Amino acid sequence: MIPSDPDRGDAAVRDSHVYDADPCYLPVGGSTGSGWAAAVATLRPDCAVLAVDGPAIAGWDRIRAGLSEALTALGRPVALLDLRTRFAPWDEILASGGGDALAKDPDFAALETRSLVDFFDEFPRPQRTAGSVLIVFGPGAALVEHDLLWYADLPKRYAEAAIADGVGLNLAQPPDRGPGTTRRLFYIDWPVLDRHRDTIADDIALWVDTQALEDPQWLSGDTLRSTLSALSRRPFRTRPTFNSTPWGGHWGQDTLGYGRERPNTALGYELIAPESGVLIGEQDADGARAVEIPFQLLVAQHPEQVLGGQVHAAFGTSFPIRFDYLDTLGGGALSVHCHPQADYMKDVFGWPYTQHETYYVMVSQPGRHIYLGLKGDADVEKFHHDAHSAHHQGRPFAMDDHVQSFPADPHQLFLIPAGTPHGSGEGNVVLEVSATPYLYSLRFYDWLRRGRDGSQRPVHVEHAFNNLDTNRTGEHVARDLVQQPRTLRQGPGWHEEVIGSLPEMFFDVRRIVLESEEEVGDDTEGRFHVINVVEGGGVLVRTADGHSHALAYAETLTIPAAVGAYTLRRLGSAPVRIVKALVQ
Repeated sequence: MIPSDPDRGDAAVRDSHVYDADPCYLPVGGSTGSGWAAAVATLRPDCAVLAVDGPAIAGWDRIRAGLSEALTALGRPVALLDLRTRFAPWDEILASGGGDALAKDPDFAALETRSLVDFFDEFPRPQRTAGSVLIVFGPGAALVEHDLLWYADLPKRYAEAAIADGVGLNLAQPPDRGPGTTRRLFYIDWPVLDRHRDTIADDIALWVDTQALEDPQWLSGDTLRSTLSALSRRPFRTRPTFNSTPWGGHWGQDTLGYGRERPNTALGYELIAPESGVLIGEQDADGARAVEIPFQLLVAQHPEQVLGGQVHAAFGTSFPIRFDYLDTLGGGALSVHCHPQADYMKDVFGWPYTQHETYYVMVSQPGRHIYLGLKGDADVEKFHHDAHSAHHQGRPFAMDDHVQSFPADPHQLFLIPAGTPHGSGEGNVVLEVSATPYLYSLRFYDWLRRGRDGSQRPVHVEHAFNNLDTNRTGEHVARDLVQQPRTLRQGPGWHEEVIGSLPEMFFDVRRIVLESEEEVGDDTEGRFHVINVVEGGGVLVRTADGHSHALAYAETLTIPAAVGAYTLRRLGSAPVRIVKALVQ
């Protein structure tokens, strides 16, 4: 990866608008640093207690060793306090969080509301020794009295991979009580750790990206906060990632050039607020350096600038829209599933808003389809019986007996309000423009598919039928959920159209078509926009205050509310289509 500033001249962007898997932005008010030795050289001479906080997945033993070796080399004696040894007993932690209706659910848990402090019995009082540095390290280190606070981060994808590989532990889990589970990771660990990180962000003196433990990249706290402030007022991309699954296809590999060494590129996370990161870096004589910062931290630091006042009032610091790819091109069909209806999501799972979705078909092979909504003559009791038998007795059944399917025509949008059964068939690339909650796919049926461990993949029959919307049936599905474009505004060689809007869904999906060189004006009007180039050579985005950002085919751009007026101009000679989402 070579970090580059997207603010570059027209000639440059015309020659370079290809999919960038590592979008990177220059730091503001400082520079990045590398290595433990350079990091500890920034410590004040009077620092006697250094707290190093961070997520449970971070490589704490190597972090401790790197800091100790670097400080010793400077002639500063070191003492250590591993806060991981001070967690409350594991059985007490499990018991204190197990009183909800999902306590025995194998896959889901209610969203954790406890704070990190609740995972400890008590906190030690650090012993200061003149001339020595006591390093207090591990999740929660900021809660111990200290002179200076650092944050050693590792992006969430590492935790998910470690748990999937059977080598990761959950927050506060002793090594002899493993393995860790994604159930605790998603619904308990991450909410607790995210809230803690956002609470202490203003006090962080050094942000350390530990993806390369032997040579970590870092930013000073002041540079971190200055850079986040600047990003909150200009367009930017988050770092995309792709995950492999048993149903995954190969479009991401073949078309975008991403992850060719992987089994497939099933899930393409273009913008998913709880997991996405922003790369901050620079290029110098020593080569490229970058630090990954959680996108959610940016939103938490500057919610009104990023979201807009009204959206912030409605959603707090939760960025409410996500963009991701579902790649089944050369793979298999997704499960047929639904998402929790609003009351169920709030009362059972603990999210204040639910998982409405849309599918925008970017690529499709001939004859492919999208499952959506119940058939007009669907027998729900028979559907429930078939799903139950498949789950417990391994009996396949014909989904077409119960759920409708529609041609997966490229550039058609399908609306999927909560409770609607749906799924993408094999041979499609779907851009999923959806509400941010993304971990609540309640599966009716997954084709008796096996996971990589050989066991049948989980389904959630009772959750799914508890949320099934039987009003999304028959001809009403085609009328309400497979909408035709409605022109919103137009000019010479361009137009903007609404391609999906429902009263119960809080966001609209629109499409801008650029068929000429005409520069088209737009305005956030106090609410963020998210755009993606779904066809053509790309687009150049210019803001009123002078920033420009090139966007290639399949790339996603966040345009904060604070941007205000901006323009779009196509790159290349072919027509360009841009999908845009915004809160109503």
